[in-house]
Formats: sequence, C-alpha cells, structure tokens
Amino acid sequence: MTPENLLGGPPETLLASDPAAEPLDSGASPVAVARANPTSSLAWATLAEQALEEGRDVEAYAYARTGYHRGLDALRRSGWKGHGPVPWAHVPNRGFLRSLAALARAAAEIDEIDEAERCRSFLADSSREAATALL
Repeated sequence: MTPENLLGGPPETLLASDPAAEPLDSGASPVAVARANPTSSLAWATLAEQALEEGRDVEAYAYARTGYHRGLDALRRSGWKGHGPVPWAHVPNRGFLRSLAALARAAAEIDEIDEAERCRSFLADSSREAATALL
C-alpha cells in the first residue's frame, strides 16, 4: 500500500517488474535481451551505458533515447501524469531512470547541451537519489 501524500503532490509511480531484469542479471547479452524485450527500458539502458563506456556516444544516445521513451510509455501505463516522483528505491523504476541518466550523458557528449540539462533536471525532479547515484 502506498502511503498517503500529505503534501498534496502527485503520488509516486511504481513500475511493474521489467522482464529483462532476470536475463540481464544472469549474464545474457544485452543485445539479445533488447531484441527479445524491445519495450524494456532496462535493456536499452544497459546498451546505452555500455556504448558510453566504449566511447560510442551516438549509439549511446540512440539506445538511451529508446529506453527513455519505452520508460515514458510504461510510466503512463502506470498512471503517471507527466510529473511526480519515480523512486530509485523501487528497483523496476531503475531502467527508466538509468535510460534518462544515460541520455543526459550522451547528449552532453554530442554537445546537445539543452537536452543534457533538461534530462539532468528531469532526473533530479523524478528521483534525487537516482540523480546522485547516476550523474
């Protein structure tokens, strides 16, 4: 049960379990996992993070943007109205939050500064804990 929000803000959005989590945790190829689970933010976030680590910033941007949009779709299906907390502590939210952080990083790498800042702000507004952990 979600506690009542006494401050009147929007409630936390808690996503359902991501089907890519188990195969990724078991060491499956992120490419294979994304192919089998194309709606998974977590799979796309993993691909984006790997591409960033390898200096493939344009690929990272594309992977992160895909994960971000898949995450927005999942958030909306879960009742999210375009703003409000998306807690890092709820593990299924991490695919979206990681995609958003990777998008911020990749946008900065390709000098899309406005997008990078927008994503950083969105991440901090969604989850300060995620922003601290990921940026």
